[in-house]
Amino acid sequence: MIGLGKWSCRVDTMMFRGTATLNIYDNNGEYGFELDAGGLDIPEVNVSNIVENGNTLEAVATTPALPGKEVPISLEFDGDVFTGFLKVPFIGKVKLKDGKRIG
Repeated sequence: MIGLGKWSCRVDTMMFRGTATLNIYDNNGEYGFELDAGGLDIPEVNVSNIVENGNTLEAVATTPALPGKEVPISLEFDGDVFTGFLKVPFIGKVKLKDGKRIG
């Protein structure tokens, strides 16, 4: 499993501008994800279809806040840093900048 640990990154969108924290953990042999966007109330998110492609994790998130829509996720890890993005319906590509391991 790649990318396990606690990570922080900068996000800059119309809806949120600040630091987000992502916890990627081993959930009995499957990936588990927890997201904290600095106090922003995030709706329930289900992450599925997780695929390791070299040092990249690709997945799809769904949420009741966007019924019938999928949010593709791509996270590329290089040691203690990462880059990534989400493709959020109605917003577009959201870059995850300055990603670094914090735990």
